[in-house]
Amino acid sequence: MKLQQLRYIWEVARHDLNVSATAQSLYTSQPGISKQIRLLEDELGVEVFARSGKHLTRVTPAGEKF
Repeated sequence: MKLQQLRYIWEVARHDLNVSATAQSLYTSQPGISKQIRLLEDELGVEVFARSGKHLTRVTPAGEKF
């Protein structure tokens, strides 16, 4: 787990689950943020965000604990 991954999760939630807006505000790429969130979810074995296709739809109960 990296501090940067936690920051990405915090910022995505703060930007109403809009990864593109988060990427712009952090001056980084959208695919990079998505990849780091997925890596953290894989490492922890839980989903932080519920998805519909490629879109984030809500924060999961496990994600709320973050």
